[in-house]
Amino acid sequence: MRNTAKLTTAVLAVGALTLGLTACGSEEDTGSDTSGPLIVAASPVPHAEILTYVKDNLAKDAGLDLQVKEFTDYVLPNTATEDGSVGANYFQNQPYLDDFNKKNGTHIAPVVTVHLEPLGLYSNKIKKADELKSGATVAVPNDTVNEARALKLLDANGIITLKEGAGNDATPKDIAKNPKNLKFKELEAAQTPRSLDDVDAAVINGNYAIESDLKPADDALVLESADDNPYGNFLAVKEGNEDDPRVKKLAKLLTSAEVKKFIEDKYAGSVIASF
Repeated sequence: MRNTAKLTTAVLAVGALTLGLTACGSEEDTGSDTSGPLIVAASPVPHAEILTYVKDNLAKDAGLDLQVKEFTDYVLPNTATEDGSVGANYFQNQPYLDDFNKKNGTHIAPVVTVHLEPLGLYSNKIKKADELKSGATVAVPNDTVNEARALKLLDANGIITLKEGAGNDATPKDIAKNPKNLKFKELEAAQTPRSLDDVDAAVINGNYAIESDLKPADDALVLESADDNPYGNFLAVKEGNEDDPRVKKLAKLLTSAEVKKFIEDKYAGSVIASF
């Protein structure tokens, strides 16, 4: 089952909290106060790790007071940015953001693209993708964009064929050819690594793969190509905050030679700098 209901509930809950804070004249709205620290919501790996590198090694000299707040889901970083609980976020790609803004009435905008985490197919039961047996079960993320992205990965590697014109909202219903009669188990993206013992294979987002001690460059049966890839992860803010001097400083630091070297040295091809 897709997670639209859960996403909507989370947005409504955070929205209600926001109204309460606004009514009380809360001073926690970091989106409008450009004199305080810049709090950035981020997925733990690699986003928070990259931000922590910036905080520990570059931010002070740049005159930036940077704070990193970790989130383990793909909903709250955007709702927190929208309501001003944080000043920016760093975890998502453009197709995901477009879908999120459309469905939730949020106004999040990208600032600068930093890196790509190639999506991959993993398995604890087979060593090659062509070893998938007839009727095998493959876990895929259940959020709109990442499910379509997973199916496109399988299509690009000849495992399935999607219908012509299948876009960023593709589901298993958009499969035109499924020669191995694969079955698909739709799970929250964060749960896909944990499913590896229960399914024949799983398509896993790069950040969750790395968190689970998988090495995308080495362990993936098939891996997304970095060429002309629209899924680069970027720093994002609520519309209107793009010119916040703190955000500009962070954008410059995130696309510095020092950060590029950090990404290359730490992630060895499992995360790819996009600048």
